[in-house]
Amino acid sequence: MTRLTERFDRALAYASAIHREQKRKGTEIPYVSHLLAVASLALEHGADEDQAIAALLHDAAEDQGGADRLADIQRRFGPRVAGIVADCTDAWDDPKPDWRPRKEAYVAAVAGKDRTSLLVSLADKTHNARAIVADLRVHGDGLWDRFTGGREGSLWYYRALSDAFAAALPGHLADEFRRTVEAMHAP
Repeated sequence: MTRLTERFDRALAYASAIHREQKRKGTEIPYVSHLLAVASLALEHGADEDQAIAALLHDAAEDQGGADRLADIQRRFGPRVAGIVADCTDAWDDPKPDWRPRKEAYVAAVAGKDRTSLLVSLADKTHNARAIVADLRVHGDGLWDRFTGGREGSLWYYRALSDAFAAALPGHLADEFRRTVEAMHAP
């Protein structure tokens, strides 16, 4: 059983503070809800405290400060947490590189990532896919307008991720992700 300490509490407060103004894409849902869900999924599938902290902070460098933010995370929570956050980051530049090559690079890199990072990344992608499926039920195909890759690009990306995770980190969460991605493809 993973024991969470005051480090996790500090990470939770830190994540909430730096993402306070963000909302989930195309919604009024506070972004912190996603971070909590990713940490929950990671913990439910065997994450240790460092992975749980990284789950809370997995988008911090990408969305809230780049390399400077990552350095702050390393200073506050250590090199292992910072390494996991770095592995979950698909772009360091602002503005971000073009969508398709960035996503292709992320998918290609899955096979070479450490298992500790893969669990956090898979939890992130699983929660994102679940949110898409839920929103498809409410909004229909108009939902895809929220996404840079549109319907076809997004479906490609999630299918490619599903295949990559199934090979790199097989297990219950990868199976759940695959089922969720299949639901995204359903008419």
